[in-house]
Amino acid sequence: MRFDVFNGDADGLCALQQFRLAFPAESQLVTGVKRDIALLEKVSATAGDEVNVFDISLDKNREPLVSLLSQGVEVKYFDHHFAGDIPKSANLHANIDTAPDTCTCLIVDQFLEAKYRAWAVVGAFGDNFDGRARQAAEGLGLSEEQLGLLRELGINLNYNGYGATVEDLHFAPAELSQRMAAYEDPLQFIAAEAGVFETLRNGSIEDFAKAEACVPAIVDEKVAIYLFPAEPWARRVSGVFGNQLSTTNPDRAHALLTELPQGGYVVSVRAPLNNKSGADDLCRQFPTGGGRKAAAGINDLPIAMYDEFVAAFKAIYA
Repeated sequence: MRFDVFNGDADGLCALQQFRLAFPAESQLVTGVKRDIALLEKVSATAGDEVNVFDISLDKNREPLVSLLSQGVEVKYFDHHFAGDIPKSANLHANIDTAPDTCTCLIVDQFLEAKYRAWAVVGAFGDNFDGRARQAAEGLGLSEEQLGLLRELGINLNYNGYGATVEDLHFAPAELSQRMAAYEDPLQFIAAEAGVFETLRNGSIEDFAKAEACVPAIVDEKVAIYLFPAEPWARRVSGVFGNQLSTTNPDRAHALLTELPQGGYVVSVRAPLNNKSGADDLCRQFPTGGGRKAAAGINDLPIAMYDEFVAAFKAIYA
């Protein structure tokens, strides 16, 4: 049996898309909202089964990974988040690169020798690697209009992944993956699945307008902190809005704290684009925190730790 385990954001979706275009096969999809990364514990595989993992931290899935490997399950692992020590096993084929200027779909693109590069471009745009995306797109013969469509698709696939639960999202990530599966060219997907594209485009526009109306709680030349209410639009938009803030203010670090219905905050941190470091170290200081050097988050920051978070954020970036 085959299992495809992937982050529900643009990077995870586009990494899996490339892999399955290269290696067509039926598989069981295991995914969720972007922050649902403890996914390997949901895999019930046994000896001889195949598990392919895309864009979730090995460090956050270490125990179930070791268990799968010990049972004789073959695991291919593609990721760019903090991994810690990588288990040594003949059953593990790890393709992990934590450099701050790469993402999982670019790692898969390299693994596949650029066979489905247009999807890697979409994923890189979605993960806020505009420069790398444009670099990867060289040689594809795309017009600026076409490149703009790939960028918009990537950003909106990423936008769709944010939420406390799948019910917050416009489309479940597994459904999006299934809809994408038939298309080697993402431009064909945009044209053929116009309803999906327009739903994400319109939802993004509406949610961004609400986010842009919010005044930051703290802001100066080096840092900005936003507090969002416990509303579905805020949970959906926080990550991509943080990416936009980073693009327009590349020397500033940003933190977006969205209230949780049960209390506390879900946190998205973006390091300055001109200094892509420190976000993962910052967030790992707090329970449920993790990520990568340029972008990281905390799934549940207690209200009582707000001041501690602000102090730690400023200590790194101010």
